[in-house]
Amino acid sequence: MQEMGLGLAALGRPAYITLGRDEDLGGDRDVAAMRARTWEVLDAARAAGVRYYDTARSYGLAEEFLAGWLADRGIRPGEVEAGSKWGYEYVGGWRMDAGRHEEKDLSAARLRRQLGETRELLGEHLSLYQIHSATVESGVLDDEEVLGELRALRAEGVAVGLSTTGPRQAATIDEAIATGLFDTVQSTWNLLERSAGEALARAHAAGLGVIVKEGVANGRLTARGAPPALVRAARERGVTPDALALAAVLARPWAGIVLSGAATTAQLAENLAATAVTWDDAAEEALAELAEDAETYWARRAALPWS
Repeated sequence: MQEMGLGLAALGRPAYITLGRDEDLGGDRDVAAMRARTWEVLDAARAAGVRYYDTARSYGLAEEFLAGWLADRGIRPGEVEAGSKWGYEYVGGWRMDAGRHEEKDLSAARLRRQLGETRELLGEHLSLYQIHSATVESGVLDDEEVLGELRALRAEGVAVGLSTTGPRQAATIDEAIATGLFDTVQSTWNLLERSAGEALARAHAAGLGVIVKEGVANGRLTARGAPPALVRAARERGVTPDALALAAVLARPWAGIVLSGAATTAQLAENLAATAVTWDDAAEEALAELAEDAETYWARRAALPWS
């Protein structure tokens, strides 16, 4: 059964790669302002029935914001699901002009340290812990020390998963399936980047839960950047481009949770409207032309500015 979740990548740090972020957030991005905005979006998501919240150690203070919200609202473990990730560290110093915002290290030492940090904040709320942006090239899926730590965590009752990135997502997904270890896989799939679709279908068939991220392609499938064909199809159906783009993801039979990356309550409302949109053959045919070569898509994503 498909449902919407909320990803906190755009909420937990002052800079991120999303089109129109300056308009959404303005210049007031100190910690207090970002925390208040995050809690506002979390409140709206919970009121709308969203139960899964996805964060990461590298999302600035997103784990801290989520933990504070859970405690302040008196939400007990199990009432909602919280997933986080390890492997990247936020090094942006809460600066918009940071030369580097994240640092990647998929070693067992970082896993142990970051898991401790996550547990200190989220405690019993943590239901899923994921490798952040695993790739075949990283070797993390062959690292027996890492896999052993994840098996131990899983034995304690915390589900383990991985997120994928880059033009070889499909190969990473297939390698993860072969380990027999993972409960979930989180991958990018959208109308522009469809290359992981068949591998995600295989993951679903193997019993893994599938979480889809970047369904609006970091803003490229919203009103701010949508191709004319998507704008036209959305207008014909009386919805926003992002709602139609997310409806396309929700229509995939292998998709379990589809993440909204909303930074405002208005964006969240538009995203969640996707659940009431009917995706049909006409939409599939009209928007098939949007698909890009995977290498092209990821090169364009890498070129997006942090704002």
